Amino acid sequence: MYDLIIRNARILDGDGGEFAGGVAVRDGRIVAVVPQGGEFDAGAKDDIDAGGLALAPGFIDVHTHDDTNVIRQPEMLPKLSQGVTTVVVGNCGISASPVRLKGDPPDPMNLLGEAAHFAYPHFADYRNAVDAAQPAVNVAALVGHTALRQNHMDRLDREASSDEIAAMRAELDDALRHGALGLSTGLAYASAFSCSTDEVKQLAEVLDAHGGVYTTHLRTEFDGIIGALDEAFEIGRHARSPVVVSHLKCAGAGNWGRSREIIPHLEKAAQGHPVGCDCYPYSASSSTLDLKQVTDEFDILITWSTPHPEEAGRKLADIAAGWGVSLLDTARRLQPAGAVYHGMQESDVQHILSNPLTMVGSDGLPNDPLPHPRLWGAFPRVLGHYSRDVGLFPLAEAVRKMTGLSADRFGLTDRGRIRAGACADLVLFDPASIRDVASFSEPQQAADGIHGVWVNGVLSYREKTPTGVRAGRFLPRQTDVRTTFNSSSHPQQEH
Repeated sequence: MYDLIIRNARILDGDGGEFAGGVAVRDGRIVAVVPQGGEFDAGAKDDIDAGGLALAPGFIDVHTHDDTNVIRQPEMLPKLSQGVTTVVVGNCGISASPVRLKGDPPDPMNLLGEAAHFAYPHFADYRNAVDAAQPAVNVAALVGHTALRQNHMDRLDREASSDEIAAMRAELDDALRHGALGLSTGLAYASAFSCSTDEVKQLAEVLDAHGGVYTTHLRTEFDGIIGALDEAFEIGRHARSPVVVSHLKCAGAGNWGRSREIIPHLEKAAQGHPVGCDCYPYSASSSTLDLKQVTDEFDILITWSTPHPEEAGRKLADIAAGWGVSLLDTARRLQPAGAVYHGMQESDVQHILSNPLTMVGSDGLPNDPLPHPRLWGAFPRVLGHYSRDVGLFPLAEAVRKMTGLSADRFGLTDRGRIRAGACADLVLFDPASIRDVASFSEPQQAADGIHGVWVNGVLSYREKTPTGVRAGRFLPRQTDVRTTFNSSSHPQQEH
């Protein structure tokens, strides 16, 4: 007897393939995959006729800032509702652990929550807390460079000393021994910008012994992006670690159109070293309000402000006009604050997103009062808008970018595919109706077209309603990422 059979489905296997058939699940794993017309050798407690709907591996959100939310808000509805069954936390150099704050969390660590939410001085503490909370989705974690810096440095606007680097290396090693995926950096932020390339190299060296991955929010995504990419590749080669470039983009009006230069640069680097990137499917970014990004070349929407909460949801330019001061002075008055920057060109987003080296990540900010719609809509937007409506890539390729490719990049060997032996993280959706409903004005809305989500074989979400059963778990690093990183990369014709 099986626990679950889903039959008569359009199976998208996570490797870019598709076929009609069904799957059987027992004890949280897929134990049989049967082509259409075949028969299962036993019945099931729950037997579902998919009626031709698409069945895919549960989506893996490789770029999240859900670090504290998976514990504080374990229902994880923004992710579960779009078919995400695994989140990778600890991106952009900021992580909830290992962290020992000396006061308020420094920018941008404040994106993860308030000081009280950083309760995990050691990585093992965080891992244990995730398992105790049993969130609705699985959790895998990177260690943030900025988190390590603030643990061991008196101030962050300088380079680390050799003793401080040694202390950070020891702490990173401990985290990797307890299952961390690798190291992330956020070199564009003031809290890490002053670090040298050598500081990151010395830290990244620790990854070699564990087979961990290096992910990076580049030192700049504006005019100097080629140099920033070269720095990332240099660090990866030095550390003998695969490199993931976080939320690759051409930021700023002066940078629009440069994806035609940047993608070949990435592809060339990938020929000699394991390199890839993630991308969110929107032409607007979101983070804390950064004075360096204040401009009149595109709209900047304020999402929150500590001294002026009443200004949330308004454009920076409108606030400045009302106050009768410059954009920069307005931004200074609003800080600390969050913002959405409409600073990308749609053609660049499509060119980056369509490349076979590119994974999908939401980069959603769950603690934002007015979050970017990517928090609730990123994955359905790829499937509905970009695959079905725009025709950027076939549906099976869209699924690969958010399942098999992602699992390989982070060494999650039993996730991201529909095959016998894999964990039964599954999403059943309607390719004809799936769409992101979340908008910039009303961002907290569940997507249409998601019919069912199973996490470790447990039905967790059905027809826009969570079942209330949470079956997620902490996922430690499972293998040397160098052995899996390029397993599902394959050439693809541009559309």
